[in-house]
Amino acid sequence: MTGTESLHTKRFAVTTLGCKVNQFETADMVEQMQADGWQLVSFTAEADLYLINSCTVTARSDAESRRLIRRARRANPHARVVATGCYAQVAPSDLQALPELDQVLGNEEKRDLVLHLEQGEHRVTDLTCLKTSGPLRLTSFSEHTRAFLQIQNGCETGCSYCIVPIARGPSRSVPPQEVAEAVRRLVASGYQEVVLTGIHMGAYGLDLSPCSNLTELVQLLEDQNTIPRLRLGSIEPNELTDDLLSLFRYSSRLCHHLHIPLQSGSDSVLQRMGRGYDTSFYYNRITTAAQLLPDAFFAADLIAGFPGETEQEFSETCAFVVSLPLTDLHVFPYSIRPGTKAADMPGHLKPGIIKERAEQLRILAAEKRAAFQQRFIGVPLQVLGQRHNPVTGQVTGLSRNYLEVCYPGSAQLLNHEVMVQIDGLEHGLLIGNTTHPVC
Repeated sequence: MTGTESLHTKRFAVTTLGCKVNQFETADMVEQMQADGWQLVSFTAEADLYLINSCTVTARSDAESRRLIRRARRANPHARVVATGCYAQVAPSDLQALPELDQVLGNEEKRDLVLHLEQGEHRVTDLTCLKTSGPLRLTSFSEHTRAFLQIQNGCETGCSYCIVPIARGPSRSVPPQEVAEAVRRLVASGYQEVVLTGIHMGAYGLDLSPCSNLTELVQLLEDQNTIPRLRLGSIEPNELTDDLLSLFRYSSRLCHHLHIPLQSGSDSVLQRMGRGYDTSFYYNRITTAAQLLPDAFFAADLIAGFPGETEQEFSETCAFVVSLPLTDLHVFPYSIRPGTKAADMPGHLKPGIIKERAEQLRILAAEKRAAFQQRFIGVPLQVLGQRHNPVTGQVTGLSRNYLEVCYPGSAQLLNHEVMVQIDGLEHGLLIGNTTHPVC
């Protein structure tokens, strides 16, 4: 695997599970492979090498990774099948035992993927010893009109249910000037939107010398005056500061879209989770944000069926969610993660109860999402074109406040921001007509 000539072009396929950080790292791995002479093909096509970038947030994501490994082996029995990502980091021996898998590489090994593929050995670095973030080399984001940019990795919060600190190690930040240079490269490659991502974004800069923070980084990118649209990933409620909200309010680049994890609307459950805030604090932060940014899209994570969650505690969560100006919920049925504090807690619920509670929360989410969408019928929105359907002559794009919009247009509108007058809501999608480009 040295890039030397062979009888045919070396083909590789990759699939990604989980968060935007994983998606960024996949894009970096794709660039590494292509620089070494490999041709990227669809994961459903026949390839010489299949790469599964795994997630381990839930037992379901572990199972999906195993399913994709078996699928790759069936697609080409003679191909190499390699697993990396968080599942590979946390449980490498479990994956090594799979007969369909040839190699297991940890999260840190992604940075020198080609080298580790050449060596052909299982390798998973102990992340607890890492102190700094590696360089940002990515110049493009394969097959996307928006680019994800990883500015931080790792987490030290220690929530009782979460395996991420084991999978990602301690918090490590990319220096501000390096982030700014990476944004310039992405803009030079034609991207109209950059999404800043991290495992614990609110901890950005605390490990740097001199110390920095997320607000200072965003202000730097604002002052740099290059990227038309800047979007932030998930931010913890106790890190959604007044200074950051003020920057959202007055920035012409920051998209009005915030993902603020909640996890539970019951104070007793939050305490068992080790979340470090209560519902009154969360309520203050999100209602303050909604007052300052009335058009913003607010999403939250929720865990259904945490160990010991009573009917009363679940009712408290539902009532609290109803009271909040949320637009959407990302609902996760609780899943035991070996090695976490919650795994050893008493009162684990039956799978059927967990599933039922998750479904109730998803119904609440659908109601809130539809109500938010209805607010924008008859209103113009700035939309960035992402996909074109040549059969219908329609473009689907994303507004600054994270609403998916369908409108008539040609493929030339892809990666261009236009003003769309919203006419209605059909099948969960806003429908509109373009008025004019956004200068």
